[in-house]
Amino acid sequence: MSHWIEWVTEPEAWIALMSLTALEIVLGVDNIIFISILVGRLPPAQRARARYIGLGLAMVMRIGLLLSLAWMMRLTDPLISITRWEFSGRDLILLIGGLFLLVKSVLEIHNALEREGDDGHGAKPTASLIGTLAQIAVIDIVFSLDSVITAVGMVSDVPVMVLAIVLAVGIMMFAAKPIGDFVDTHPTIKMLALSFLILIGVALVGEGFELHIPKGYIYFAMAFAVAVEMLNLRLRKQRQPIKLKKELVRDDQ
Repeated sequence: MSHWIEWVTEPEAWIALMSLTALEIVLGVDNIIFISILVGRLPPAQRARARYIGLGLAMVMRIGLLLSLAWMMRLTDPLISITRWEFSGRDLILLIGGLFLLVKSVLEIHNALEREGDDGHGAKPTASLIGTLAQIAVIDIVFSLDSVITAVGMVSDVPVMVLAIVLAVGIMMFAAKPIGDFVDTHPTIKMLALSFLILIGVALVGEGFELHIPKGYIYFAMAFAVAVEMLNLRLRKQRQPIKLKKELVRDDQ
Protein backbone atom coordinates (compact mmCIF):
# COMPACT_ATOMS: atom_id res chain seq x y z
CA MET A 1 0.00 0.00 0.00
CA SER A 2 2.88 2.36 0.79
CA HIS A 3 4.06 2.00 -2.83
CA TRP A 4 0.76 3.49 -3.96
CA ILE A 5 1.12 6.67 -1.86
CA GLU A 6 4.86 7.28 -1.62
CA TRP A 7 4.88 9.04 -5.01
CA VAL A 8 2.85 11.91 -3.46
CA THR A 9 6.02 13.41 -1.97
CA GLU A 10 7.91 13.35 -5.28
CA PRO A 11 7.67 16.56 -7.39
CA GLU A 12 8.66 14.63 -10.51
CA ALA A 13 5.65 12.38 -10.06
CA TRP A 14 3.30 15.39 -9.97
CA ILE A 15 4.84 16.80 -13.14
CA ALA A 16 4.46 13.39 -14.78
CA LEU A 17 0.84 13.21 -13.57
CA MET A 18 -0.08 16.57 -15.13
CA SER A 19 1.74 15.80 -18.38
CA LEU A 20 0.21 12.35 -18.70
CA THR A 21 -3.30 13.62 -17.86
CA ALA A 22 -3.02 16.26 -20.60
CA LEU A 23 -1.74 13.66 -23.07
CA GLU A 24 -4.53 11.22 -22.15
CA ILE A 25 -7.10 13.95 -22.85
CA VAL A 26 -5.53 14.67 -26.26
CA LEU A 27 -5.44 10.95 -27.08
CA GLY A 28 -9.07 10.69 -25.92
CA VAL A 29 -10.40 13.28 -28.39
CA ASP A 30 -10.87 10.68 -31.13
CA ASN A 31 -12.68 8.47 -28.61
CA ILE A 32 -15.04 11.33 -27.71
CA ILE A 33 -15.75 11.99 -31.40
CA PHE A 34 -16.55 8.33 -32.03
CA ILE A 35 -18.79 8.09 -28.94
CA SER A 36 -20.57 11.35 -29.84
CA ILE A 37 -21.39 10.11 -33.35
CA LEU A 38 -22.65 6.73 -32.12
CA VAL A 39 -24.66 8.28 -29.29
CA GLY A 40 -26.28 10.68 -31.79
CA ARG A 41 -28.07 7.68 -33.34
CA LEU A 42 -29.82 6.91 -30.03
CA PRO A 43 -33.13 8.39 -28.81
CA PRO A 44 -32.41 11.67 -26.95
CA ALA A 45 -33.43 10.21 -23.58
CA GLN A 46 -30.67 7.56 -23.76
CA ARG A 47 -27.79 9.69 -25.04
CA ALA A 48 -26.41 11.00 -21.73
CA ARG A 49 -26.53 7.54 -20.18
CA ALA A 50 -24.74 5.93 -23.14
CA ARG A 51 -22.14 8.71 -23.18
CA TYR A 52 -21.22 8.23 -19.51
CA ILE A 53 -21.27 4.44 -19.72
CA GLY A 54 -19.07 4.55 -22.83
CA LEU A 55 -16.45 6.76 -21.18
CA GLY A 56 -16.70 4.66 -18.01
CA LEU A 57 -15.94 1.56 -20.09
CA ALA A 58 -12.91 3.35 -21.55
CA MET A 59 -11.62 4.13 -18.06
CA VAL A 60 -12.15 0.58 -16.79
CA MET A 61 -10.41 -0.93 -19.82
CA ARG A 62 -7.42 1.39 -19.55
CA ILE A 63 -6.97 0.70 -15.85
CA GLY A 64 -7.46 -3.03 -16.42
CA LEU A 65 -4.75 -3.04 -19.11
CA LEU A 66 -2.42 -1.09 -16.83
CA LEU A 67 -2.87 -3.60 -14.02
CA SER A 68 -1.98 -6.44 -16.39
CA LEU A 69 1.30 -5.05 -17.65
CA ALA A 70 2.91 -8.49 -17.95
CA TRP A 71 0.21 -9.56 -20.39
CA MET A 72 0.51 -6.21 -22.18
CA MET A 73 4.21 -6.77 -22.79
CA ARG A 74 3.52 -10.18 -24.35
CA LEU A 75 1.25 -8.52 -26.90
CA THR A 76 4.34 -7.24 -28.70
CA ASP A 77 5.71 -10.75 -29.35
CA PRO A 78 5.17 -12.11 -32.91
CA LEU A 79 2.00 -14.19 -33.03
CA ILE A 80 1.53 -15.07 -36.70
CA SER A 81 3.63 -14.62 -39.83
CA ILE A 82 2.33 -14.00 -43.38
CA THR A 83 5.07 -13.83 -46.04
CA ARG A 84 7.37 -11.05 -44.82
CA TRP A 85 4.89 -9.63 -42.32
CA GLU A 86 4.92 -10.64 -38.66
CA PHE A 87 1.89 -9.71 -36.56
CA SER A 88 1.81 -9.50 -32.78
CA GLY A 89 -1.34 -9.45 -30.65
CA ARG A 90 -1.11 -5.65 -30.54
CA ASP A 91 -0.81 -5.47 -34.33
CA LEU A 92 -3.91 -7.61 -34.81
CA ILE A 93 -5.92 -5.50 -32.36
CA LEU A 94 -4.87 -2.31 -34.16
CA LEU A 95 -5.69 -3.84 -37.57
CA ILE A 96 -9.14 -5.00 -36.50
CA GLY A 97 -9.85 -1.71 -34.74
CA GLY A 98 -8.68 0.35 -37.71
CA LEU A 99 -10.80 -1.64 -40.15
CA PHE A 100 -13.80 -1.35 -37.80
CA LEU A 101 -13.34 2.44 -37.69
CA LEU A 102 -13.05 2.64 -41.48
CA VAL A 103 -16.17 0.56 -42.12
CA LYS A 104 -18.21 2.34 -39.43
CA SER A 105 -17.18 5.83 -40.59
CA VAL A 106 -17.92 5.09 -44.26
CA LEU A 107 -21.35 3.66 -43.34
CA GLU A 108 -22.11 6.74 -41.21
CA ILE A 109 -21.14 9.04 -44.10
CA HIS A 110 -23.33 6.97 -46.45
CA ASN A 111 -26.30 7.23 -44.07
CA ALA A 112 -25.80 10.98 -43.69
CA LEU A 113 -25.71 11.48 -47.47
CA GLU A 114 -28.77 9.27 -47.97
CA ARG A 115 -30.73 11.40 -45.50
CA GLU A 116 -29.61 14.53 -47.38
CA GLY A 117 -30.82 12.88 -50.57
CA ASP A 118 -34.24 12.45 -49.00
CA ASP A 119 -34.40 16.27 -48.58
CA GLY A 120 -34.32 15.85 -44.84
CA HIS A 121 -37.79 14.24 -44.75
CA GLY A 122 -36.53 10.76 -43.90
CA ALA A 123 -36.71 9.72 -40.26
CA LYS A 124 -33.43 9.72 -38.47
CA PRO A 125 -32.44 6.10 -37.87
CA THR A 126 -32.02 5.12 -34.25
CA ALA A 127 -29.88 2.42 -32.73
CA SER A 128 -30.30 0.27 -29.64
CA LEU A 129 -28.51 1.15 -26.42
CA ILE A 130 -26.93 -2.31 -26.10
CA GLY A 131 -25.71 -2.31 -29.71
CA THR A 132 -24.23 1.17 -29.32
CA LEU A 133 -22.44 0.24 -26.10
CA ALA A 134 -21.06 -2.91 -27.76
CA GLN A 135 -19.58 -0.83 -30.59
CA ILE A 136 -18.15 1.67 -28.08
CA ALA A 137 -16.60 -1.21 -26.11
CA VAL A 138 -14.93 -2.61 -29.25
CA ILE A 139 -13.29 0.66 -30.21
CA ASP A 140 -12.48 1.47 -26.55
CA ILE A 141 -10.18 -1.56 -26.56
CA VAL A 142 -8.19 -0.11 -29.47
CA PHE A 143 -8.01 3.42 -28.10
CA SER A 144 -7.22 2.11 -24.61
CA LEU A 145 -4.36 0.01 -25.95
CA ASP A 146 -2.82 3.04 -27.64
CA SER A 147 -3.33 5.18 -24.54
CA VAL A 148 -1.86 2.64 -22.12
CA ILE A 149 1.21 2.00 -24.28
CA THR A 150 1.82 5.77 -24.28
CA ALA A 151 1.37 5.92 -20.50
CA VAL A 152 3.79 3.03 -19.91
CA GLY A 153 6.37 4.75 -22.08
CA MET A 154 6.10 8.04 -20.16
CA VAL A 155 5.69 7.03 -16.50
CA SER A 156 6.99 4.13 -14.43
CA ASP A 157 4.66 4.51 -11.40
CA VAL A 158 1.41 2.57 -11.88
CA PRO A 159 -0.52 4.74 -9.31
CA VAL A 160 0.38 7.87 -11.28
CA MET A 161 -0.83 6.26 -14.52
CA VAL A 162 -4.11 5.12 -12.94
CA LEU A 163 -4.80 8.57 -11.44
CA ALA A 164 -3.98 10.28 -14.76
CA ILE A 165 -6.47 8.05 -16.57
CA VAL A 166 -9.19 8.71 -13.97
CA LEU A 167 -8.63 12.48 -14.15
CA ALA A 168 -8.55 12.49 -17.96
CA VAL A 169 -11.78 10.48 -18.28
CA GLY A 170 -13.44 12.70 -15.65
CA ILE A 171 -12.60 15.80 -17.68
CA MET A 172 -13.72 14.10 -20.90
CA MET A 173 -17.10 13.30 -19.29
CA PHE A 174 -17.70 17.03 -18.84
CA ALA A 175 -16.55 17.80 -22.39
CA ALA A 176 -18.39 14.93 -24.12
CA LYS A 177 -21.89 16.44 -24.04
CA PRO A 178 -20.97 19.89 -25.45
CA ILE A 179 -18.84 18.25 -28.14
CA GLY A 180 -21.60 15.75 -28.95
CA ASP A 181 -24.29 18.44 -29.14
CA PHE A 182 -22.08 20.62 -31.34
CA VAL A 183 -21.29 17.75 -33.70
CA ASP A 184 -24.95 16.71 -33.85
CA THR A 185 -26.29 20.20 -34.64
CA HIS A 186 -23.70 21.03 -37.33
CA PRO A 187 -23.80 18.55 -40.25
CA THR A 188 -20.52 19.81 -41.73
CA ILE A 189 -18.74 19.31 -38.40
CA LYS A 190 -20.14 15.79 -38.18
CA MET A 191 -18.85 15.03 -41.69
CA LEU A 192 -15.47 16.45 -40.69
CA ALA A 193 -15.46 14.29 -37.55
CA LEU A 194 -16.23 11.19 -39.62
CA SER A 195 -13.35 12.11 -41.94
CA PHE A 196 -11.09 12.30 -38.86
CA LEU A 197 -12.17 8.79 -37.88
CA ILE A 198 -11.29 7.54 -41.37
CA LEU A 199 -7.88 9.17 -41.01
CA ILE A 200 -7.39 7.55 -37.59
CA GLY A 201 -8.57 4.18 -38.97
CA VAL A 202 -5.97 4.36 -41.76
CA ALA A 203 -3.30 5.24 -39.18
CA LEU A 204 -4.30 2.25 -37.01
CA VAL A 205 -4.16 -0.13 -39.99
CA GLY A 206 -0.74 1.31 -40.84
CA GLU A 207 0.41 0.73 -37.26
CA GLY A 208 -0.76 -2.86 -37.56
CA PHE A 209 1.60 -3.26 -40.52
CA GLU A 210 4.42 -1.51 -38.59
CA LEU A 211 4.07 1.61 -40.77
CA HIS A 212 4.30 4.27 -38.11
CA ILE A 213 2.58 7.59 -38.83
CA PRO A 214 3.61 10.28 -36.28
CA LYS A 215 0.49 11.30 -34.36
CA GLY A 216 1.65 14.91 -34.37
CA TYR A 217 0.94 15.07 -38.11
CA ILE A 218 -2.54 13.62 -37.63
CA TYR A 219 -3.46 15.96 -34.78
CA PHE A 220 -2.09 18.98 -36.66
CA ALA A 221 -4.18 18.08 -39.72
CA MET A 222 -7.26 17.67 -37.51
CA ALA A 223 -6.66 20.98 -35.72
CA PHE A 224 -6.10 22.81 -39.02
CA ALA A 225 -9.28 21.37 -40.54
CA VAL A 226 -11.31 22.32 -37.45
CA ALA A 227 -9.90 25.88 -37.54
CA VAL A 228 -10.89 26.26 -41.21
CA GLU A 229 -14.38 24.89 -40.50
CA MET A 230 -14.81 27.31 -37.56
CA LEU A 231 -14.05 30.18 -39.96
CA ASN A 232 -16.61 28.78 -42.42
CA LEU A 233 -19.25 28.52 -39.69
CA ARG A 234 -18.60 32.11 -38.64
CA LEU A 235 -18.77 33.29 -42.24
CA ARG A 236 -22.09 31.50 -42.81
CA LYS A 237 -23.47 32.98 -39.59
CA GLN A 238 -22.54 36.49 -40.73
CA ARG A 239 -24.13 35.97 -44.15
CA GLN A 240 -27.48 34.74 -42.80
CA PRO A 241 -28.80 38.20 -41.75
CA ILE A 242 -27.73 39.67 -45.12
CA LYS A 243 -29.48 36.85 -47.00
CA LEU A 244 -32.62 37.25 -44.87
CA LYS A 245 -32.63 41.02 -45.47
CA LYS A 246 -32.37 40.52 -49.24
CA GLU A 247 -35.26 38.04 -49.18
CA LEU A 248 -37.44 40.50 -47.22
CA VAL A 249 -36.66 43.30 -49.71
CA ARG A 250 -37.51 40.96 -52.60
CA ASP A 251 -40.84 40.04 -50.95
CA ASP A 252 -41.73 43.72 -50.44
CA GLN A 253 -41.12 44.40 -54.12
